[in-house]
Formats: sequence, structure tokens, C-alpha cells
Amino acid sequence: MRHPVDSGLKGGLKEGGLGGDSHRQDGGYGIVRRLSAWGVHAFTGSGVVLGLLALLAAVNGEAKACLGWLGLALVVDGVDGTLARRASVKEVLPGIDGSALDLVIDYLTYVVVPAVFLYRFGLLPDGFGVALAAFIMMTSLYCFSNTGMKSGDNYFVGFPAIWNVVALYLWLLALDPWINTAVVLILGLLTFTTVKFLHPFRVRRWMRLNLLVSGAWLASSAALVVLHPDRPDAVWYVWLASSAYYAAICAWRTLRGPAEA
Repeated sequence: MRHPVDSGLKGGLKEGGLGGDSHRQDGGYGIVRRLSAWGVHAFTGSGVVLGLLALLAAVNGEAKACLGWLGLALVVDGVDGTLARRASVKEVLPGIDGSALDLVIDYLTYVVVPAVFLYRFGLLPDGFGVALAAFIMMTSLYCFSNTGMKSGDNYFVGFPAIWNVVALYLWLLALDPWINTAVVLILGLLTFTTVKFLHPFRVRRWMRLNLLVSGAWLASSAALVVLHPDRPDAVWYVWLASSAYYAAICAWRTLRGPAEA
């Protein structure tokens, strides 16, 4: 998930002609470069379609399908930044703010759909579902608008509104709704703290290991969703171990304080 810490646009406007309409805004890039950049934006934009499909699945009571679409959206969000940098989309298409595009989609797939999921599938106490879903959406606004969302070494500062991941955990663990309530409240309040959370695609320290663990977590999560309610021991232990790794890294980095890695 990208946040508004690198949202400056680079313009390539040249003087000439009569007024602003004649200014070139393509930086002189060829059609292939521009089409490639638009292709990356379209790939990013596909996340909103996946979010819509996830929302419809939640409304229709299809928990597995909802989590599946959210998982695909997570993958898209994880790789589109790399594609954007390789295609130099910020320079080739300076009139489109990829960061703003990403934020709009992320709020749907990371916040809105998961909040609906928790409410729809009874993971929150009766009579408190709407209030807790609203709490999720409200606290997430301040996560997405926080200009200090990243530390100098690219860890998230405060809970990064990954409610799609939270929804997965609460659904798989099948905890008491009141325990889920405590989890939601604590994580929402952590938005306003300096607790560090790992960004596996941006933190350079131990990046290869982080990516390996991320792959194991994604694969085991997908398997657990597909096989649910069955829970093979091997898959379950991989999932727990990768989760414990993330928790340990986040705790270690938080205890280190503000120093950059």
C-alpha cells in the first residue's frame, strides 16, 4: 500500500505557442512508452474491480470468494509500484497522480470491504457491528492522510489500515466476537502511535527473507481459505510461523525507536 509521502509530480512543460493549451505534457515520450505507462495505471485500476467483486461477494454471503478477490487485490497492490517505477509512469504521464489513484483503490479494498466483511459474517457482536465498522473506516482516514506514515527505513508508523489482513485472521481463527472487538479497537488506536509495521516490499533490511516469508504467508493463507473449514497441520503451522515472524520484526523495530536502519 502506498501512502501520500511521495506524491509530488514532475512536469515537463515547455514554453511556446499561444497559451497553456499548446504546452506539451508528454515530455516528448513516444507512443510505446505512453501506452506502457497507461497499461500500468490500468493494472492498478483493476484493483477497484476486484474490490467491487469482493464487496458483492460479501453482500451475497460468500466469504471465501470475498477473501479471494481481496487477496488478488493485495497482489496487484503489491506489484504495481514496481511496475510503475520501471515504466517511469510519473514522468511519462505527469497529469495522472498514481499515488492518489492507489489511495482511492486501497481505501476500498483495505478498509471498506473488510469492514463490511466483519459486519456481514457475524465477526462483531450483535448491536455493535455498524459502530465498529464505522470506527474502522474513521480511523483509517487518518492513516491514509498521514504524511508521516513511513519511517526513514520504510516501516509503516502506526497501524497501516490493513483491515483486509485483519478480516482474514478473525475469520480463520473464529474467535469470540468480543475478542474481535478488542482487536479492532486496539488496532484502530494504534493508528495514532509510533508502533512500526513491516512493509515487506520496501524495507531493505532482510528484504529477501521478508519476501520469502511473505510468499509463504500468502500461499498458506490462500490454502487455508480454499480448504476452510479443514485446516491441514502443515499449512496451519506455516501460516502461524510466518505470522509470528511478522510480529517479531514489528516488535523489534518498534523497540529500536526512531533510529533509521
